[in-house]
Amino acid sequence: MGQFFQFEQDFVESLRCIPMQVRLKLDTCGIKLKLTQWHKLSRQERQTLVELPCTTESEIKTYRELLQRLVLERAGVPATDLPIDPNPVWTDTTTIPVITQAAVQELGVTVTLDQWSKLTIEQRFALIKLSRSNHENENILPALKEFHII
Repeated sequence: MGQFFQFEQDFVESLRCIPMQVRLKLDTCGIKLKLTQWHKLSRQERQTLVELPCTTESEIKTYRELLQRLVLERAGVPATDLPIDPNPVWTDTTTIPVITQAAVQELGVTVTLDQWSKLTIEQRFALIKLSRSNHENENILPALKEFHII
């Protein structure tokens, strides 16, 4: 099983929400998956999407094809394609995205470049996603604590 963050523990057992590790895979393979589509998948199918690797070119292709097939079978329509960023911001250890800086500053927190560079790709991805205004960013403070930024 992949790694879940502590701030996700309230839904890990049921997988009622899309965990960050799956969201990272979605961005990696260029799929926008709606929560309603996620809910149409069986618990085992969701677990498979958690566990299935999505790093190499062939893994990304396999993940994408499986996900599109499952969504089409369960929801009746394919998931939306997203452009794949060849240089996603969460891989950049030299720049903290403005949106993330603003979100943490609203909490009275400062993330230094040294702290940012020491985070894993998954941790940087989570902070970026949790920083977006359209996301319920109630988990950003727990994430900052979990990642030892505060």
